[in-house]
Amino acid sequence: MENSIVRTLEYYLVSHPKILNFTWNPPHTPLSSLRFLSLSIASYLSLTLLLLLPLPPLPPRILKPFTAFHNLTLSILSLTMTIGTSLTILTHTPNLRSTICFPPNTPPTGPLFFWAYIFYHHSTVPIMCYLWLNSSQSLFPIALLTNSSVHVIMYSYYFLTAVGIRPPWKRAVTDCQIVQFVFSFAVSGVMLYYHFYGGGCSGMKAWCFNAVFNASLLALFLNFHIKSYANSKKNRNTDKDS
Repeated sequence: MENSIVRTLEYYLVSHPKILNFTWNPPHTPLSSLRFLSLSIASYLSLTLLLLLPLPPLPPRILKPFTAFHNLTLSILSLTMTIGTSLTILTHTPNLRSTICFPPNTPPTGPLFFWAYIFYHHSTVPIMCYLWLNSSQSLFPIALLTNSSVHVIMYSYYFLTAVGIRPPWKRAVTDCQIVQFVFSFAVSGVMLYYHFYGGGCSGMKAWCFNAVFNASLLALFLNFHIKSYANSKKNRNTDKDS
């Protein structure tokens, strides 16, 4: 029974012809053009600015079901990407190095690039994902796997909160975000070793851009963690002492 489930998942998430034969080929691949990238970023920024305006609030009977459905959908999608990426790494990469360091001139084809493509249209950071695909950036499978896994936890928490359940693991959402970035930078050290001493890795310019971007996100999460948890713990200890 268990093997049957795994085989079914492997077929539909890895070996299905549309996934197995996927090729990133702008602008022929749907929604892969620079115009789409620019429009998606502009739309996201416009929506963000629109939400800053004093708009009339939506009634809870509308907002809560919409929020719950939105987060449940993203949680399921993130779980699907996590399983698909995991199965691809286990069944279609010969060794760990192949996951961390793509050889120079690696073509953007196959299941790993398919899931990066799906993540590209799901993520709020389309530039990063576009660079993954357009440059066959090394290390992106690790980032894709860890980030989609964290999104399962994050969107599940938001979903439960939206339906009136307050899970006790709110802090774990921030902790997992921090751990994924620290882990990514640690694995980057291995990738850099392969690049300089093992014949080179694909997409290094894109990796440099994304490393800076991830470092800024890590700084933001650390700052939030300190303000939300470290300072509150310090204040509680001060209250006890007084």
